[in-house]
Amino acid sequence: MHPPPSARPGLPAHLPRRLPAALVALLLAALTLTALPSARAQQPAGAARGSGSDGNAAAQVLTWTAGDGITEYTSAPTTAVAGAATLVFENSADTGNTTGMPHTLTFTTSDPDYNSDVSVNILANPNDAQGGRHEVQVTLSPGVYHYYCSIPGHGSMQGELVVTGGGSEDTTAPEVTADVSGSRNGDGDYVGSATVTLTATDDSSGVDRVDHAVDDGAWTAYEAPLLLDTPGEHTVRYRATDKAGNTSPERSVTLTVVAPPADDTTPPEVTATVEGERNADGAYLDMATVTLTARDAESGVAGIEYATAGGAFTPYEGPVMVHAVGEHTLTYRATDHAGNTSTAGSVTFTVVARDTEPEPECPERDGRPLVVVGDRQTGVPNRTAPDGCRINELIEDEAEWDGRKAFRDHVRAVTARLLDQGVLDREERRAVVRAARRTDIGGPDHQSYQRIFDGSAESFARWEHVGGGAFTLSADGVLTSSRTTGGLGMLWFPERQYGDFSLRLQYRDDAAGDHNANSGVFVRFPGVHDHPQEPRPEWVAITYGHEVQINDAPLGDQYKTGSVYGFDLVNRGESGVRPKGLWNDYEIRVTGQHYAVYRNGRLINEFDNAPGQLFSPPRAGDPGTDGRQHARGYLGLQTHGTADVVSFRDVRIQPR
Repeated sequence: MHPPPSARPGLPAHLPRRLPAALVALLLAALTLTALPSARAQQPAGAARGSGSDGNAAAQVLTWTAGDGITEYTSAPTTAVAGAATLVFENSADTGNTTGMPHTLTFTTSDPDYNSDVSVNILANPNDAQGGRHEVQVTLSPGVYHYYCSIPGHGSMQGELVVTGGGSEDTTAPEVTADVSGSRNGDGDYVGSATVTLTATDDSSGVDRVDHAVDDGAWTAYEAPLLLDTPGEHTVRYRATDKAGNTSPERSVTLTVVAPPADDTTPPEVTATVEGERNADGAYLDMATVTLTARDAESGVAGIEYATAGGAFTPYEGPVMVHAVGEHTLTYRATDHAGNTSTAGSVTFTVVARDTEPEPECPERDGRPLVVVGDRQTGVPNRTAPDGCRINELIEDEAEWDGRKAFRDHVRAVTARLLDQGVLDREERRAVVRAARRTDIGGPDHQSYQRIFDGSAESFARWEHVGGGAFTLSADGVLTSSRTTGGLGMLWFPERQYGDFSLRLQYRDDAAGDHNANSGVFVRFPGVHDHPQEPRPEWVAITYGHEVQINDAPLGDQYKTGSVYGFDLVNRGESGVRPKGLWNDYEIRVTGQHYAVYRNGRLINEFDNAPGQLFSPPRAGDPGTDGRQHARGYLGLQTHGTADVVSFRDVRIQPR
């Protein structure tokens, strides 16, 4: 985001010769449109300039420096206290500028997500009259300021200044809301249990803490949703305090939890809704989304289950997305808190490939059942728009954005279009926009995802195969393990080792007959060639890294999808089986030694890598330090055998 030319400061007399001609022309244009001195801050009339008796001495000094780099300031403050302050911006030889390149320090004033009461626009150059060092006195208010360099090409030089405290400037307490969820009977009572979720916001100094008390209990810090499962009437009191010390008035919510009725013999009612883009014959193009809803007027719904292709029932946790071409029958049932289970119902539909038009060119590929913005679930089904792209794909939350406002404006525009097209209703649109406002996407500390396999031959060539088997690249950009060449092997990415990260990809079980895909994602292993203890390159990842398993077979290997192989078991048996031929979103988040695994947006495993933790069961030849507490390492995809066919696509990583 760049300010208009009329808001830019004048050009220094000694413009360095090495500036590009386009930049020289732009700065000269700014010079003709403004006569502001380069050290002047555009302060609102009447605003305080300092806290001393002479009105010039500021209470605090905040210093930004710049050098030769154009991707970030050399140094910048992150926090301040509300009140008078001296802002110092220095871009000189002393701060590392050896090229004479000018930089600006500009405060954003047009973004409603940031404070806008201080307008600073300083152009500093090592050759200017001040030697590149400029000062200005301002008065800061509690909240968050956004700053950036307004010279084109320097868009990533930006950041946030969080201002807290400062006496009585912030006198507005946070806003707190309570949301109650759970199964309800015909009288509105919660059957079995109720969950209370508290949410607080503060637009000034920010929320410091949220406190709650249940019934006659003492006030306690709120850290997670509250589960109330004791029959009877309950009152939850709550309040929030901001960083300036303002506490909201006490509020409360009262609810009643009842035990399931002993004489309830009526099962729930279940309905199924199928959504998606359809052709003239009524078949769904590329994907169908099935949403199940259950009601029970007496004891309340305890759970819903579904099954596909005649398989075992699995818990329903959100809309089911079916991608495989062909006719499908999805069977469903629900159970209430009294133990009554409904007669199984079913819905049959057909999915066909788009054969009359090319596959849509979507900005991203995201098949999770619900719309997720960053890490925030919205509860909105991830429907397909008329152009063939899903809502998640149109939001582009993995892309690189020039500031938080740019991303939020994009989400507002996309959801407005989806509202007009009937893909979203108004409440769903508000939920998505609200989630976008609560993320840091586009912020100075946010890292976008890097695609290390995008389906092209060029990206495939960046990977290296070791060991048995092979991966082939199809015309539609899919990696598939070999059906003809056996043996254990691995396709690994040798360009970079990663520390903390979020790795996302899509996998599909393409095994034939009674077989299931058996594969995995290797993380944090050392270089595979010339390893001093392991001569087999493909075994370096197994012995010295971690394998996050992919295996949905109902029998056989006890380590199912989401397991950290040999260390942390996720044995879901048949409940973990996913139908073959469907793409699954797979995400692995690693922070320190904490591993979290998500499949289709759902957390299915968490693992903490403890020092000295051994492989279970022990294996001959494994090193004694089998805790594998590596802080960094490479990434790889496993091929297991000729019958264990698996496909991958769209591999991307977000370093953290």
